[in-house]
Amino acid sequence: MAEFTLHPRLEDSSVFVCDLDLCQVRLNFDGDLDWLLLIPRRAGLEELIDLDDKDQAQLVKEVNFVSRVLKDEVRPDKINVASLGNQVPQLHIHVIARYKNDRAWPGATFGHPPINEFDEQRAEFWKQKLGLGLN
Repeated sequence: MAEFTLHPRLEDSSVFVCDLDLCQVRLNFDGDLDWLLLIPRRAGLEELIDLDDKDQAQLVKEVNFVSRVLKDEVRPDKINVASLGNQVPQLHIHVIARYKNDRAWPGATFGHPPINEFDEQRAEFWKQKLGLGLN
């Protein structure tokens, strides 16, 4: 059976935060938004339907967990959850804290480059907040 490997584009555009039961959580290199990625650690996944029922349920649980922590910690106006895969075929879920005054509101963040430099301290913040997992 093939092993999980992270798509190079995901690796190059984000930093590791933690591993949950199913997903690797990463923080996108975006200086403006708390933009987290959940990547199921299973080989060859491209679509949600590629996950078995148990892993689909676990993925929803982990998306909910990350969304709740985002909501509690940074109080966004909206949490965007998306799975696109048009540029990176590996299944990954975007969980993004959005604000009415952010650079792309009310539109999608995709295609709108960050205004501010990425701060490594944000990664450390999310490692502390999410690193305890679903306990």
